[in-house]
Amino acid sequence: MRPVLIAAALAACASAPLAHAEERTASGRFEVTLTPEAEGADGGHDRTRVEKVFHGGMEGTATGEMLGLYETRAGSGAYVLIERFEGLVEGREGGFSLVHHGLMAGGAPDLEITIVPGSGTGGLRGISGRFELDLNAEGHRYTLHYSVEGETGR
Repeated sequence: MRPVLIAAALAACASAPLAHAEERTASGRFEVTLTPEAEGADGGHDRTRVEKVFHGGMEGTATGEMLGLYETRAGSGAYVLIERFEGLVEGREGGFSLVHHGLMAGGAPDLEITIVPGSGTGGLRGISGRFELDLNAEGHRYTLHYSVEGETGR
């Protein structure tokens, strides 16, 4: 029953006109703490609790669960992570969820992180967009490309 309702809702949304909100960016850095909850052998599934503290355009915390599968010999693997951010995005207070989808084939990474549609609360209700991650010598940096439904400018 549930897949039928989801399909009907998606079809209704596809035909509805969308208000084009202005795309914004928020950037900064974050610290991350990873706590393994279950570790699989090479080729087995890992489960990890993730906690983050954000600074810059996003000020707040995020917690989530990550599942991963790694084949060290092949340089391949995959992970998914669902996390919930609570705090401020450029002064807007609220929260939203992010979903990570990461693949690595032969050492070449492919990562997509998006805001879960409909997950925004408070001043972030109606938020949509994508999250870019940059790991470098300075640590973890991010850029959030987002828009808020119904907002066309400040």
